[in-house]
Amino acid sequence: MTAEIRWHLTEFLPVNQESRPLRDLLHRQWLLPDRLIHYLRRRQHVLVNGRYQPVNELVHAGDRVDLLFTGDEVRTPTANDYRPTPNPRLAVLFENRDLLVVNKPRGQKSHPNVAGETGTVMNDVAGYLAGSADGAYMVHRLDLQTSGALIVAKNPIVVPVLNRLIAMGQIHREYLAVVEGRLTGAGKWDWPIGRDPRDPRWHAVDGLHAQPALTYYQGLAASDQRSLVRLHLATGRTHQLRVHLAHSGHPIVGDPIYNRASPEQMLLHGVRQQLLIPFTFQKHEIVAPLPTYFQEYLVKCKLS
Repeated sequence: MTAEIRWHLTEFLPVNQESRPLRDLLHRQWLLPDRLIHYLRRRQHVLVNGRYQPVNELVHAGDRVDLLFTGDEVRTPTANDYRPTPNPRLAVLFENRDLLVVNKPRGQKSHPNVAGETGTVMNDVAGYLAGSADGAYMVHRLDLQTSGALIVAKNPIVVPVLNRLIAMGQIHREYLAVVEGRLTGAGKWDWPIGRDPRDPRWHAVDGLHAQPALTYYQGLAASDQRSLVRLHLATGRTHQLRVHLAHSGHPIVGDPIYNRASPEQMLLHGVRQQLLIPFTFQKHEIVAPLPTYFQEYLVKCKLS
């Protein structure tokens, strides 16, 4: 018995598409992992202009390419099994066939930590998509007290593509933070980050099993006690911005881990993403408006 097709993705190659082997299109241009390409080829689930085409044959401008998936090709076909939030209040910044970008509020988890947990962004996305053929699939996360733009995939096929684009630095993520002290000018921090040897739940520069980490920063406004800083993630280590800022001597205001003496709530917001859309790789700039409390704090500290 033929397995039911769960995901059917159709793409038309652009007029400026260079002729190349189908395998190169799938692997090098579209960045699909080898596992998916293996199943597409073995099951003849990749069609060019309506017929199966061996992956060593050429595709050309204007060709229609259909990708068919049953679900077992991906390692986590039920990764969207989040309990949907009824009538979710979700701030959607961008949406297309394969993904959406939402404006996560401060104080909301990105995803459940235990089975059956509710109230997270992923539960809200599952509720938003309820009744459609789409599901909520995790791409990356934001810390509990961080707000801003968060990418969620609507099918598992694009998850490894998006993860690879993030790892390659092709999806640019920009943040705003209010930090302690006077931080001016622009530069970069390339301090490696690993587990904090004093507490493995947290992270530290030159910690255990440290990995390379690169953050670009630019001071936008400063008073004697506070600064508004623009931050660009070139890598995506856990707590990277928070660890780098704390190590620089300018921890984020309200950071409950790396600035525990601060009584305020954390002021870190993912304000902008330069998103590359899978398959077409068109660029979209996504802007997540600053929360009201963030704007009011800037005014109070004379940083606006």
